[in-house]
Amino acid sequence: MTRTVVIGGGFAGLATAGLLARDGHEVTLLEQQDTLGGRSGRWSAEGFTFDTGPSWYLMPEVIDRWFRLMGSSADEQLDLRRLSPGYRTFFEEHLYEPPTDVVSGEAEELFERLDPGSSHALREYLDSGAEVYELAKEHFLYTDFAHPADLLRPEVLKNLPRLAGLLSTSMKRYVASRFRDPRERQILGYPAVFLGASPDTAPAMYHLMSHLDLTDGVQYPVGGFAALVDAMTGLVREAGVQVVTGATVTGLRVDPAPASLRSRLSAARARRRSAGSVTGITYRAAGAGVVGPGGKGTAEVTVPADVVIGATDLHHLQTQLLPDPFRAPESRWNHRDPGPSGVLVCLGVRGRLPQLVHHNLLFTADWDDNFGRIADGSPLAQETSIYVSKTSATDPGTAPAGDENLFILVPSPAVPEWGRGGVSTPEVREPGSPRVEQVADAAIAQLARWARIPDLAERIVVRRTYGPGDFAADVNAWRGSMLGPGHTLRQSAVFRPGVSDPGIEGLFYAGSSVRPGIGVPMCLISSEVVRDAVRGRGPN
Repeated sequence: MTRTVVIGGGFAGLATAGLLARDGHEVTLLEQQDTLGGRSGRWSAEGFTFDTGPSWYLMPEVIDRWFRLMGSSADEQLDLRRLSPGYRTFFEEHLYEPPTDVVSGEAEELFERLDPGSSHALREYLDSGAEVYELAKEHFLYTDFAHPADLLRPEVLKNLPRLAGLLSTSMKRYVASRFRDPRERQILGYPAVFLGASPDTAPAMYHLMSHLDLTDGVQYPVGGFAALVDAMTGLVREAGVQVVTGATVTGLRVDPAPASLRSRLSAARARRRSAGSVTGITYRAAGAGVVGPGGKGTAEVTVPADVVIGATDLHHLQTQLLPDPFRAPESRWNHRDPGPSGVLVCLGVRGRLPQLVHHNLLFTADWDDNFGRIADGSPLAQETSIYVSKTSATDPGTAPAGDENLFILVPSPAVPEWGRGGVSTPEVREPGSPRVEQVADAAIAQLARWARIPDLAERIVVRRTYGPGDFAADVNAWRGSMLGPGHTLRQSAVFRPGVSDPGIEGLFYAGSSVRPGIGVPMCLISSEVVRDAVRGRGPN
């Protein structure tokens, strides 16, 4: 049996470990935190429970596909609820009007109300998004581009001029050329944030995202994304994967490549670093009663491996965990975009909040200023575009009877120096950094004013915040990135790092740092791409 170690217990790590175990590998999965899920965290206090990561259940067929590869199905493992409305929008320049609800399948009627005559343009826009999505699934998502000839198929060649145009045009320009109403432009442009980008940096190819929510609809797994993590964990363990939590990987073991392999990897070595072959990893185990060289409560453990899957932040792996001279130089990252970070706010609120639905988006009028501050690391404006989730609208078990739970996401610059968040409950008071708490306070005040909940702050009984520093510390995120490197043109599709290390035999990568990219479905797809690469056992 091939001895395989997976570093990271997020969606990509779990998915890859499960598929490789089904392929007959002897798999050990190592996760540094005490719970699995990676960026999909969870927290609870005083009867309130929160997802602290992904919250939009999109591309359900991709998630179901992974479950079927594991001998099950999403229907068997999850209790999925379709949301209606899919989300509610609040526009800064229209606060005197009722908020706008976006209902899947009824977007044309909505656009016709917002700007009479625009429904036809939306129909064409969504039809185009559906076509590009199907083309992407067929030819671009489930591949590592290891064989360029695969892209020379008739259907790809036929669409090449169209795809080139979509890749060379920003979402902002693409949308603006078709829609006049600022509200419509924001509804169609905001999905860029889910890609770790902005409407003016994300390629227009990603207009397919609007097809996913406006046509296919938004679902929610009861129990939140924590329930998805738990379901995947159960299947992964059943497949024979040994799961170790509280295991902080401290280094990879790599032997210099033999002459036969060095000749094959000479180009890769010249581009980046010495060639080699992975032989295992070392990790620091933590736990009561453990005594090792690191002192009481810690021990260094070495695990031999024929294959290592790095399902965690690529920058951390290549610049910190690889031994010299195999590390990638920091200079390789100087011109990459880490994507935005964020300030997260979990609130337990007494009483009902009928002003909000499950998903809510608050859009400021000046997006150029909004996204410009995020891109250049400036302090956010007092009021900024934010996302608010009220899962208690669909899942009453996430809050005590009669109360609500809120999760607020404030996209922010990827500046870990902003610090970490804090906790405030009846039992614990540990404030976070001043900058993080200031952003959280401003978001709560903005939500109270925009949604007309004047007593919101007084009704909060539980509060926890997270800042860019938490992403850096908890998941080793490069520059505190919230999602992973953004999907700009230079970091999309073939321009994104591949899943096979070009210089180290037996080392592969999975997750949001590599192809196909950001998001839970993309991480599950990457597990299949990695599995296929491991089957080939050769660098691309």
